[in-house]
Amino acid sequence: MVLSAEATRQVERENAEIARGLKLQDPELLDRLIELHQHRLMRYLMFLTGKREVAEDLFQEVWIRVLRRGSQYNGKARFDTWIFTIARNLVIDLSRKRTMASLDEMCEGSENERPFEVWGEEPSPLEQFEFHENASEVAAVLETLDPSYREVLRLRFHEELSLEEIANVTRAPLSTVKSRLYRGLAALKPRLQKLRCQPKVRDVTEGTR
Repeated sequence: MVLSAEATRQVERENAEIARGLKLQDPELLDRLIELHQHRLMRYLMFLTGKREVAEDLFQEVWIRVLRRGSQYNGKARFDTWIFTIARNLVIDLSRKRTMASLDEMCEGSENERPFEVWGEEPSPLEQFEFHENASEVAAVLETLDPSYREVLRLRFHEELSLEEIANVTRAPLSTVKSRLYRGLAALKPRLQKLRCQPKVRDVTEGTR
């Protein structure tokens, strides 16, 4: 999402105000931030964990971290990018405590997989694909994709983070983020097309009404 110069300056001013408020541990500011970001943050945690109870616990922990470590936010990045990073780190820490592989380890492809480089900063026309289509169909097919692709696609299109911001959240190189985005989109297209080509199941009650 490309912002105008004035919009960019406005975002920078807002980020600076948030940074100052967090350093002062302003409770009213924290309330406003929770109200503003709670739905997107909870949605992201639900995606990462797949369990509402776990997501709710981590949701609380994210805001505790924001309160305790607010001085670490310098306002140079978007606030939502910062809290998504905190959320992801908490999920990784929880996974490690449960002797599970980290998200990155679970998501890594085969060592024999050829690297896929995407050149240029701007998205290809493929990036516009299908996210204007039926949302329920896209959501269903997204669940069948590799988790690393799915995460990048969600952050890019659902949360509207830039590629650079996604790289910060996932702690992955920008080239890796681009690779996952384009591989995910490439995998998404034929699966959606296949879904739409399947015959609809006829309502068994049809004709009896």
